[in-house]
Amino acid sequence: MGRPAAEGTAEILFVGNATLLISYGESTLLTDPNFLHRGQLAHLGYGLVSRRRTEPALDELNLPERDLDAVVLSHLHGDHFDREARRRLDRGLPFLTTPHASRVLRGLFGFRRATGLRTWQSHTLLHGDTSVRVTSLPGRHAPGPARALLPPVMGSLLEFGDRSGEVRLVVYVTGDTLVYDGLREITRRFPDIHLAVVHLGGTTLPGGLVVTMDGEQGADLLDMIRPRRALPVHYDDYPVFRSPLSAFLAEAERRGHGTRLLRCGRGERVTVGPDTAR
Repeated sequence: MGRPAAEGTAEILFVGNATLLISYGESTLLTDPNFLHRGQLAHLGYGLVSRRRTEPALDELNLPERDLDAVVLSHLHGDHFDREARRRLDRGLPFLTTPHASRVLRGLFGFRRATGLRTWQSHTLLHGDTSVRVTSLPGRHAPGPARALLPPVMGSLLEFGDRSGEVRLVVYVTGDTLVYDGLREITRRFPDIHLAVVHLGGTTLPGGLVVTMDGEQGADLLDMIRPRRALPVHYDDYPVFRSPLSAFLAEAERRGHGTRLLRCGRGERVTVGPDTAR
């Protein structure tokens, strides 16, 4: 990572797709590790593949693995946990993910410290004086019966603070979800979210099935959750992403969310706190 973030703030490196390296105090988290290179195929299940268009800004060989506290994995899809990550990440590295993904990670891939979190269940990580509580939040990767075709997904609430229990920074990572009424419970339980990391792209499967938020749904999420800041990710790395970032930015601006939006390009860093972003 870059220079240490100020107290009460997190530094976020946007690696690409939904992969972030988040540093707060003494703790570092990695989200949805996707280290495939441009031209490599991501396997999305049922024979469906998508060829990556971009290079990740950090590869698995350059990860500060000894400093990682955990991987927060929204679901087990080839553009969120790929064969490069599977080969290179240490089998003793903690994973916090869905019960479905934890069973596969432990049983098939040998990641012995994979923990499955049910919706609203939490797990606390401690590193020195830094505390991070990770809570599994609801998510829905497809509408109606089509959900059975895709792996279960979770959003994640990351509450950063210290061992006293004081929470200084609250980050919501949406995971690959559509907007639906079940997400309203998030804002009832957690009314003050400092940063929402919004998975976009309008991922469209054969037959026209849309399984992630497009620009309009991303703006719907901001209407619903009303975070202080929002960081868009997961929008241009694969051809199955049919809704460009510009569609979200324009719709969010039209609805009055312009001041919430953060721009952080692949390979760039942003520092976020309860009241600041730069």
